[in-house]
Amino acid sequence: MELFDANDARTLAEAALRSITDSTARARGEEFFRVLVRDLAAALDVTYVIAGRVIHMPDGQEGIRTLAVWGGEEFLPNMEYSLEHTPCHNVTDQTMCFHGCGIQQDYPLDTLLVDMKAESYVGMPMVDTEGKTLGILSAIDTKPIDENRRLLALSLLSIFTARAAAELQHQDREHLLEEKVSRRTEALRAAQASLVEQEKLAALGALVAGVAHEVNTPVGVALTAASAMSSYTAQLVQALEAPKVSRSDLVNLAARLNDAAALIEQNLHRAAALIGNFKQLAVDQGTEHVSTLALKDYVQGVVSAHSPELRKAGIKVEVEIDHLLRPRLPPGKFSQVLSNLLMNAARHAYPDGQGGTVTVRASTADGWLEMDFIDQGVGLAPGVRERIYEPFFTTKRGQGGSGLGMHIVYTIMQQMGGAVEVHSKPGQGCRFHLQMPFEVRTSPPPA
Repeated sequence: MELFDANDARTLAEAALRSITDSTARARGEEFFRVLVRDLAAALDVTYVIAGRVIHMPDGQEGIRTLAVWGGEEFLPNMEYSLEHTPCHNVTDQTMCFHGCGIQQDYPLDTLLVDMKAESYVGMPMVDTEGKTLGILSAIDTKPIDENRRLLALSLLSIFTARAAAELQHQDREHLLEEKVSRRTEALRAAQASLVEQEKLAALGALVAGVAHEVNTPVGVALTAASAMSSYTAQLVQALEAPKVSRSDLVNLAARLNDAAALIEQNLHRAAALIGNFKQLAVDQGTEHVSTLALKDYVQGVVSAHSPELRKAGIKVEVEIDHLLRPRLPPGKFSQVLSNLLMNAARHAYPDGQGGTVTVRASTADGWLEMDFIDQGVGLAPGVRERIYEPFFTTKRGQGGSGLGMHIVYTIMQQMGGAVEVHSKPGQGCRFHLQMPFEVRTSPPPA
């Protein structure tokens, strides 16, 4: 009879092992532990099965955070509890713990056992490959556990605690890998953001140099006119102090003085306009606010600030925008888009100083502002067109190209809730089509 009972117990254990192994084979993470505790409870014919991870409680003591709890007919909510005065404390010391009956009397301070109306308990540790206890797996019943069920419980728990420990170790490694990837990703994002900011500053620096050179011309002309005006004034004083002076001499000197004054005024206005456009561009690029823009005047101002570079490349910009168009846009972001598109045309559309025209058009449709930047230059090769928005991709490597200009355009358009498309064929020019809300209410977070 004893031989039959042993064979019967072994057959039952093998059947339970196959069943639980099949049910948990494809499960991972939380689902693995839920399937495990449910099927172990059914195989062992016990009310409760708990899978838990060892943690440190707020008071510094060791505790358990349950991964899954089966409570007879359903899963129970996960919980945390201290190991002090519980049979689980012995288990975390890597000791198998078995109490066939009277578990409440053996651990009178464990209120959880009272709430569960526990009578018997069997538990085993989940030990990783380095010998560290990661958690526990315990079966608890409201009736005593006989010898056959004890052997079955020990057999199944010893097998599945190893499987559970491997699952926990896998989760820990995945978590560490995710943290490492996250840290490196953040570092790369920070580095890229820094490079983008440096590119913006470099572009602004190039504008400073260009504007300074451009301002020199009208200021130089004004200085020359002022010097001539001083000479004409001295001649006028000399003529007035002479015994005789003719009307024609006075009229001639007055005309010269008037011409010199007009020349000074004209050139100083030109210098002031250049400086004003640059100043507005510099101020706009440092702000995030949204304001109403007189679109044509604003675009012409940005073009004027870039006139030195555009003139050097032999590019004439035609702005075909209705004076009445007044979208609400963030000037800082919008001016950066305009600047990068203009500089892209100056550097790539018409190489070798051949020069040409860039046309800027704008229209509205269904609450969207649509703009086109069109050139009749060399166009884009298919491989370049597909990668034009990639950060650090440039065809001017070693010639001052950073590969961030069009990436900045793409990123800013996304931040404004819009999009940019490029249409081009080799030798047939290039058209950048921008679409953005006519009223950008807020600046979305960076993509």
